[in-house]
Amino acid sequence: MSTIRRFRAMDMLRFNNVNLDRYTETYDLGFYLKYMASWPALFTVAEAPSGSLMGYNMGKVEGKGELWHGHVTALTVAPDCRRLGLARGLMRGLEDASEKIHDCYFVDL
Repeated sequence: MSTIRRFRAMDMLRFNNVNLDRYTETYDLGFYLKYMASWPALFTVAEAPSGSLMGYNMGKVEGKGELWHGHVTALTVAPDCRRLGLARGLMRGLEDASEKIHDCYFVDL
């Protein structure tokens, strides 16, 4: 069973198993820290019982008026943890936080 929780700065030292995948877009450390500081409820990780990271979802809010919405910046799951429904759980969390915390109308890519 995995746990979905907010991303922490120290997670950047532990997410190589997720980030070093040819399908995953990677960013510089400052980019991750900006998202963590600006939209902490929209930056989450899936963590295994062993403590290893299984995936993460990074989002933000943007737009004006009726176009105020959540945006998925990155959603990735480690290759050996795929097909377990982790991305679905991470997305559900982003959608819920966008609506309930940031009062967004929708979420886009």
